[in-house]
Amino acid sequence: MKDFKHWVGVKEKLDSLLHKPPFVSEGDMWWASIGENVGSEIGGKSDLHSRPVIILRKLSHGFYFVIPTTTKTKDGSWYFSFTHAEKVTTACLHQSRAIDYRRLSSKLGTLAEQDFADLKSAFRNLYKL
Repeated sequence: MKDFKHWVGVKEKLDSLLHKPPFVSEGDMWWASIGENVGSEIGGKSDLHSRPVIILRKLSHGFYFVIPTTTKTKDGSWYFSFTHAEKVTTACLHQSRAIDYRRLSSKLGTLAEQDFADLKSAFRNLYKL
């Protein structure tokens, strides 16, 4: 069962943080508190309602466009799988979103250059209009 009340409390704490944005680069993976979400929207785990995300684009200082990831194997054009830290990880391209820096908690590493290029290509191919 989803714990929306707990998530509201976590969001209030995140919003009140007054630290500087961390040094973030495109292609980095970070733990991010993405929340307790509705229906089939990807949600976070643990007390921080977090999961690893990939920084796809820095939109402004402290505001990023990210792609959530999972370690569950997923197939289809909505997903992009790669290996990071010896684990197969899947980027959920259809769950991408913009987030504030206060949602980020710790850096997990950086994608290999070719993996990040392939991820961006998969993202572009999914959202061709």
